[in-house]
Amino acid sequence: MNKDNVRVRFAPSPTGPLHIGGVRTALYNHLLAKKNEGVMILRIEDTDQNRYVEGAETYIKEALTWTGIQIDEGPDQGGEYGPYRQSERGEIYNKYLHTLIENGWAYKAYDSPSELDLKRQQSAEQGNHNWQYDITTRGEMKNSLTLTQSEMDALEDNGIPFVVRFKIPEGETVTFHDEIRGEVNYDTNQLDDKVLFKADGFPTYHMANVIDDHLMQITHVIRGEEWLPSTPLHVLLYRAFGWEDEMPSFAHLPLILKPEGQGKLSKRDGAKLGFPVFPLTWVDEEKKETWTGYRETGFLPNAFQNLLAFLGWNPGNEQEIFSPKQLIESFSLDRVSKSGARFDYEKAKWFNQQHLKLKPNRELAELVKPYFEEHKFEVTTDEVEEIVRLFKERIEFLSELPETSYYLFEPIREFDEKMVQKKYKAAHFDQFIILAQELMFINNWDATSIEETVKGFMKKEELGFGQVLPILRLSICGTMQGPSIFDVMAFLEQKVVVQRLKTGVERFHKMINKD
Repeated sequence: MNKDNVRVRFAPSPTGPLHIGGVRTALYNHLLAKKNEGVMILRIEDTDQNRYVEGAETYIKEALTWTGIQIDEGPDQGGEYGPYRQSERGEIYNKYLHTLIENGWAYKAYDSPSELDLKRQQSAEQGNHNWQYDITTRGEMKNSLTLTQSEMDALEDNGIPFVVRFKIPEGETVTFHDEIRGEVNYDTNQLDDKVLFKADGFPTYHMANVIDDHLMQITHVIRGEEWLPSTPLHVLLYRAFGWEDEMPSFAHLPLILKPEGQGKLSKRDGAKLGFPVFPLTWVDEEKKETWTGYRETGFLPNAFQNLLAFLGWNPGNEQEIFSPKQLIESFSLDRVSKSGARFDYEKAKWFNQQHLKLKPNRELAELVKPYFEEHKFEVTTDEVEEIVRLFKERIEFLSELPETSYYLFEPIREFDEKMVQKKYKAAHFDQFIILAQELMFINNWDATSIEETVKGFMKKEELGFGQVLPILRLSICGTMQGPSIFDVMAFLEQKVVVQRLKTGVERFHKMINKD
């Protein structure tokens, strides 16, 4: 295998929505492939038919597309190494399974689930709570190592199902190099005889992924660290098939940890702390649950890529904001950490905010327009673009924009009464009515003309900015927060601004006098 021709794969199981840990794995594969002008493969590992979830494969593909992860070969793209769904590769696996059995690397096991449970129970009663099917116990079990051929034939004639297990060699050390963790060693006496083929005729992950990785000429296997304990079995499978010299490089990524406490980030952490853990919204029809996604929350794909990349990798310098192209140019496995990456949602929001600032207003307008439509705000793309220009420095998510700018479309819902009490002076009531009249007679209604008129009024009336602008903002927006008040006034119709100023100061005057 020529490892200069990089070929990587992302191999999810369609058993539910894709967690952000899975998307990060896909992203790291994508970055390595693109940096080396290699090939990125999507392989659907759907051999676990009991856990298959309708719609999960479509969700996975849509999530990868939205994130910006390019697939070169896969179920939809095709390629010379297909099929790319494991459920369609049964004949291939059967062929290699027989090879393992004939060469003494695998054996049939006829033990029923109840018999295995009984063994575990008996072992626990004797103080061993970690019973496993291995070198020390296989001789006590019902398998092709302990049964005669006639006994096995009788079992199969009677319809007794069997699995095929890998025969772990005794007294060896399995050594392999991990691109992130360096040299890793495992004692075979501590390993169990994993099932390679299930009773339903489907291979397990271990069997299928090794065969597929070899046949698809995968050069680098990048996956989560939860698969590290399975790697010695995979190394032994490469030896059993005679493929040791063509074994891919392994890289096991650190876990994404909870924001607080111990353990791996889960969807329950997101629900508890109020943030998404899935790239797209997922509706669980069976449990009647809906899990919000990053896309629907208002994250930009580039920001999502950026924040995922930094969950376990760093560029070796102070730069934090990366475009997709810059991530490809900078990425390397030797900058991936061994230790877990703690998830920080505040940092995630910061990434999104920075990418919002960088993105052209017109592009943001196209993305944010559906949010305005959801709020039933009638607005043109040009108007949305102007709103984006005014507010994008003040939001973290595109989804916030309609609510943040609501007063551009409907009457003010509530006034910041605390600020009114602090800023409004009853002595200036008549002067604000005069200002409203002067605004009414502006011929060219734009931010420059409005500002000139207001400044001219302040000079004539001998008022300072702090005496006028807060009241303008409070009467027109209801809040002290927001973009340039002159830009806001220019966006609104002239008559709306004049009316809001009049009714606003009248309201403030009554409020002050009442107190």
